[in-house]
Amino acid sequence: MASQRAAAKAAQRPLQPPRPHGTAAGEAAPPAAAHRRTPPTKRRASERLTQLQDLATVARRLREAQERAQAEDKARREAAARQEAERHLFSRSVGAVTPLRNPNLARLRRHQPPPLPVQHWLDEERVLMESISDDFDVSTLLDTDDQLSFRRPGVGVEVTQRLRAGHWSIQRQLDLHGLRVDEAREALGEFIRQAHKAGLRCVRVVHGKGLGSPGRSPVLKSRVQRWLVQKSEVLAFVQARPIDGGAGALVVLLQPVHPRKR
Repeated sequence: MASQRAAAKAAQRPLQPPRPHGTAAGEAAPPAAAHRRTPPTKRRASERLTQLQDLATVARRLREAQERAQAEDKARREAAARQEAERHLFSRSVGAVTPLRNPNLARLRRHQPPPLPVQHWLDEERVLMESISDDFDVSTLLDTDDQLSFRRPGVGVEVTQRLRAGHWSIQRQLDLHGLRVDEAREALGEFIRQAHKAGLRCVRVVHGKGLGSPGRSPVLKSRVQRWLVQKSEVLAFVQARPIDGGAGALVVLLQPVHPRKR
């Protein structure tokens, strides 16, 4: 009877919700609203439209980039195909080629051209230009005075007069005493060439009076006159004054040396 009365009292008590795990007896349970999630904030229609436009822009750019990459790849393939076709153009045009086993070619030696003696030719040309002949007739070129002076065409008589008077000082001298004819001719040509090259204007050539020659006649006098007339460097010459050698020497006026234009 006692157990029946305890069960009836328990049935009359109000039902209490179960305590959450970890809550001690006598503590108040947390409110039920704290366990609920916060609902998402509603967006406006203008914000949703903007996001859709951004997605469309991104999609369009991706599509354009993909198309551009495809076009570049296609262009590269076409260029490679053209190069390959050009590389094999000859073989495709002529067809199959079989190389010859024996080329049958003659081995020829290449002969070097013979060396040209240019310097020898120049030397011979210079010798011909500077050569002096003993057969040259100067009788028509000499002035018919007592001393048989010479002046180039176009040179006035006053030049030989001033030369005879000692207007130009003698700068160098050549003595032909004791030389044979060939030696004297070569020495005179070299002397005149070097004197003119050095820029000298007036020189003296001593040929001697021939007092020691057979017949006591000058051997070199007429020859020296003939040789000097043939030298282009000589402008005029006269017999030297007595103090400069008299009948045994000639005073020679050389052409002036013109400075080279730069």
